[in-house]
Amino acid sequence: MSREQLVVQRARKSFQTGRTKPLEFRIHQLKSLLRFISERRRDIADAVKKDLGKSEHGTELFETLGLEGEIKLAVEKLAEWAAPRPVEKNLLTISDEVYVQPEPLGVVLIIGAWNYPWAVTLQPLVGAIAAGNAAIIKPSEVSSHSAKVMEELLPQYLDKDLYPVVTGGVPETQELLGQRFDHIFYTGNSTVGKLVMEAAARHLTPVTLELGGKSPCYIDKNCDITIACRRITWGKFVNCGQTCIAPDYILCEPSIQSRVVEEINKNVKEFYTDNPKTFEDYGRIINQRHFKRVMALMEGSTVAVGGDNDESQCYIAPTVLKDVTRDSRVMKEEIFGPLLPIITVSGVDEAIQFINEREKPLVVYVFSHDNKLIKRVIAETSSGALLANDCLVHFTVSALPFGGVGNSGMGCYHGRHSFNQLSHLRSCLIKQLKMEGVNSMRYPPHTAKKLGWARFFLLKQVDVRRLRRMAWLTMFAGLAAFVVQNPNRCQVINPVLCFFRTKLSISIFSYKL
Repeated sequence: MSREQLVVQRARKSFQTGRTKPLEFRIHQLKSLLRFISERRRDIADAVKKDLGKSEHGTELFETLGLEGEIKLAVEKLAEWAAPRPVEKNLLTISDEVYVQPEPLGVVLIIGAWNYPWAVTLQPLVGAIAAGNAAIIKPSEVSSHSAKVMEELLPQYLDKDLYPVVTGGVPETQELLGQRFDHIFYTGNSTVGKLVMEAAARHLTPVTLELGGKSPCYIDKNCDITIACRRITWGKFVNCGQTCIAPDYILCEPSIQSRVVEEINKNVKEFYTDNPKTFEDYGRIINQRHFKRVMALMEGSTVAVGGDNDESQCYIAPTVLKDVTRDSRVMKEEIFGPLLPIITVSGVDEAIQFINEREKPLVVYVFSHDNKLIKRVIAETSSGALLANDCLVHFTVSALPFGGVGNSGMGCYHGRHSFNQLSHLRSCLIKQLKMEGVNSMRYPPHTAKKLGWARFFLLKQVDVRRLRRMAWLTMFAGLAAFVVQNPNRCQVINPVLCFFRTKLSISIFSYKL
């Protein structure tokens, strides 16, 4: 039996003991994960520095800060998320208990990515722990230093059997994918995503695929181009452009192209100095293979800003490309590097057409003062998300589901969405062995009369909360009338009246919510 088989078997056996079900256990593990991040901050930063050339403060800002927020939110809200969720009733279930009960799926496989080796690997783990699952953590072998630190240090804080870290390359990942899981959570590219989905299909295992794609950025000529380009420059070149939701290319009218280039150039110098190569907060391409891939994408385009590079250091300067056509090499695949091509279009009509002719992206960016234009882009395009007048920051909003659509992925996570994604939302209906007469309409022999009653009970739309409110209102009105007609008994009735008045207020308040 392989190492991967043994790890999965041990995790499943531990899960089947029921240890993960109590909320107290889950909260303890989440707090231990938070302690790991706090106590091992330097180890994490050193590993990311070796992998991606990122600064210590940059690692905290883009890797662990959001992770801490996700953990604290899960600890605070777990009891609410895991509680039974009452649902609307119909006339046939009006006296029954009807609710949705979240329950753990089982053993989850989390396959992380190398571009943000901590954030995109451990954020799904937060959801897995909160939902009561066991989880096999497979960090990317490409970010080898981060993977090693995760393998060595994380088991010192989390339950070793329930949350093991498995390192290795393609053979180890393939061996893992050959095992049966209850959910697979993969972050990476669409090519590997298809292989993950194919492997999962053999066991009918559901998947969450957080992929990428070419996220367009349309700049309206009438917007504040200075601010727009400042935010685009930041969003594109953070982490040396190796961000799945980075603006992949700009769409703008020819009349503002020169201004856009000028503003981005100015912002590059402000953010990263005249020599980004020596600047601490400008990172590196992950390895030489990706360096060569990114450099090859510039073929056939004109460098308007940047272009400097050093293969020995995997360094590529922040670069803007112009004279880019729809058939240029840089438009054939997701860039995932510090190249920003500009494609000129005649206006928003052509921009929308251009976007819709391609695979659905992870995010569409639009910069405009015109709210109608923004709403039009929302209505006439499809993407995992749409962000107007900024870049990347929708990732920080835990209340928003983060995920793709079509070629950019399936499923979502963050906050409560992570909990739901990695839970089974179980439908529960608890009836009593009473009122059997009501059921006669469903038993043979079937008649027109029974069908009529069935039609009434099943199809009649009834607002049960409104009925409950009206019942309290009727009862309150009846008591009030009794008091008016029997003033001598007011002292006896008043406490009862106050009680029902309070209940009515609560009922009305709940109804409004």
